[in-house]
Amino acid sequence: MRMNSPHIPGDPESITVKALRGTLLVLFVVGSVGTGIELLLLGHTEDTWQWTPLVLMGLSVPALAWLLVVPGRASGRTFQATMGLFLMSGIIGLALHYRGNAEFELEMYPSLGGWKLFWEVVRGATPVLAPGMMIELGLLGLAYTYRHPAFPRASESPQRSE
Repeated sequence: MRMNSPHIPGDPESITVKALRGTLLVLFVVGSVGTGIELLLLGHTEDTWQWTPLVLMGLSVPALAWLLVVPGRASGRTFQATMGLFLMSGIIGLALHYRGNAEFELEMYPSLGGWKLFWEVVRGATPVLAPGMMIELGLLGLAYTYRHPAFPRASESPQRSE
């Protein structure tokens, strides 16, 4: 027997989907604010690369506000593009943190290599996996927009007459 999800008459989204979407939104906002504050407290502001996650978090505010106030294809795609930049920032951050630690370890111990170097690098002074938070936030933002009401489904698109 198949159970139907709770549904509000005239509303295309179920109560469950709305609750999940709301939870994803809260997780994204809390994660962004918390991470932004932590980066500022750590002084993660020395160069352009270090400012990148802070700038992206700042850009996500108007992008998300636009999507919330004026849900539509343009506002949705803008927010998704911002989340894509979060993902790229996280990947680049992982590489930069790894490279910085590797350079430091090789300066201290030039003969280090292989797994020993890898383990020293990932346990180094700069947290190698910390930029993964940007990847997580980007994925949360993209999950929030998955099948979002701002994007009409193919079955809901008006048919073109030829």
